[in-house]
Amino acid sequence: MKFLEYTHLDRINDFLNHLNLGERTIKGCLEAYSCKHTGTDKRLSLSLENEILDYLGKSLDTDSSSPAEFLLSRSSRKTLIYLVLALYHMYPDYDFSAVRAHQFFTEESWDTFKQIFDTYMFEASKEWTEVNEDSSLLESLYRALDEVVKLSECEIYSYNPDCDADPFLEKGAIWSFVFFFYNRKQKRVVSFHFCCLRWG
Repeated sequence: MKFLEYTHLDRINDFLNHLNLGERTIKGCLEAYSCKHTGTDKRLSLSLENEILDYLGKSLDTDSSSPAEFLLSRSSRKTLIYLVLALYHMYPDYDFSAVRAHQFFTEESWDTFKQIFDTYMFEASKEWTEVNEDSSLLESLYRALDEVVKLSECEIYSYNPDCDADPFLEKGAIWSFVFFFYNRKQKRVVSFHFCCLRWG
């Protein structure tokens, strides 16, 4: 996958890079990727596909519990692989398992994302408005995401791993969210990780 640079994403990243709110700090990072394979992606993608197929084969053989439906569809497996590849690019030293990761991804709507964003990023949004009177933080985020991945065509996923499988969880984190915006037609994905840290 190739990292893509966009000025609108950079503007929001600059603002959310350690936003000091006194005893707490908000951090956020948007990263855009093309799903076109580069470097070791092809080998890793094949390895993830084989891992999923092995899991499906064993699940069907033992007939213990029916596997997640989306793993049975080739296009859904491809989506999962792109999301896991994005995780690998964000955290290259962490070993992600596709079979395990699929438990932590949940498809979301823009309304769900907006509700979480409005609730948890309320103070950050107030700070943004003081500096940028032209639009709210959410509006700016919407425009930036729309430029990169056309939100009307996007699938949105949240990533909520167990604590022991969460490379995003930082020391002193009060809360933390990770969302992925995936455009199947454009073959692009944008990750958005935002969290609140307590200091002292």
